[in-house]
Amino acid sequence: MPTSKTRPTPAPLLNPGESVVLFDGVCKLCNGWARFLIRHDHQRRVRLAAVQSPEGQELLAWAGHPIDQFDTMAVIRDHHYWERSDAFFEVISQLPARWQPLQLLRVFPRSLRDWAYDRIALNRYRLFGKYDTCLLPTPDHEQRFLKAAAPTPES
Repeated sequence: MPTSKTRPTPAPLLNPGESVVLFDGVCKLCNGWARFLIRHDHQRRVRLAAVQSPEGQELLAWAGHPIDQFDTMAVIRDHHYWERSDAFFEVISQLPARWQPLQLLRVFPRSLRDWAYDRIALNRYRLFGKYDTCLLPTPDHEQRFLKAAAPTPES
């Protein structure tokens, strides 16, 4: 299993056992990853949240990350969060069996995996491009994105 970091309180906005993938909502590569997850996570094991969304910002703050700059993907569940290559492997572990051979990449030391991950993450806009604004989910995919509960009107 990938190594997680832990926090003393459970992640806000998530139901127990629910996982969310935080991604850069303006990055074309990251949006492609989100679309890949929607397409291949048939069991709907992971939810998505752009780091620029209010939900993403709240989860970044919970994990102790700056909310104005984020250069990695993160996976959050309960008291745990994973980053960089460990986040990638945590997501892959949630996908159907045909994607499990990607776990073989774990033979490489974490320092090497994270170095390669960081090179791509730090150059993602130059390599893959950037949207001017966060793309909104299509109506049929909207339920896959984490949304804070709307406040109830007081009587």
